[in-house]
Amino acid sequence: MLTDNSFCVGQRVIMRKPHACGADEWVITRTGADVKIKCTGCGRVVMLDRGAFMKAAKKLLTEVNENEEQ
Repeated sequence: MLTDNSFCVGQRVIMRKPHACGADEWVITRTGADVKIKCTGCGRVVMLDRGAFMKAAKKLLTEVNENEEQ
C-alpha cells in the first residue's frame, strides 16, 4: 500500500494483484480524484478512485523528470 500521494503521470507502478494478461506493471496516465492506469502487458486502461488505487498499489518503480514529459 502506498502511504503518500507522491505519484504523477508517467510513473510505473506495481499493483498487488497481477492483471489477467499476467503483467503486474502499470503506467499512470491520469491523476486527480481518480487515477487512470494502463497495463504494460495488454494496454487495458482502468480507472480507480484515489483510495482504491492507494490500497491496490504495491510499489512505484520509476521517477519521471519533468523535462522528459515535454
